Amino acid sequence: MIVKNNVQGSKGFFAAMEDDEEAGRMSYSYAGDSKMIIDHTEVNPDYKGQGIGKLILMNLVDFVRENNIKVIPLCPFAKSVFSKEEKIRDVLVL
Repeated sequence: MIVKNNVQGSKGFFAAMEDDEEAGRMSYSYAGDSKMIIDHTEVNPDYKGQGIGKLILMNLVDFVRENNIKVIPLCPFAKSVFSKEEKIRDVLVL
């Protein structure tokens, strides 16, 4: 499974790809230069229950850490993972 970041202007998404099929997608938008809002997470029904959403979020967390960006998780899925995973909360806007 490969996770790619696709950015177009102030919006973008991380997509998990299996061969040429999109397994899931997490969309975001930038709020200035140093904040990212996670808007929505969607997983292809064929990949439900395989941890695709969390895989995408962990790739996003790696990206924002490398780029000194803080996250505002408006997406209910992302918000729930942040509430369960203390080790990734360092990227949240306080």
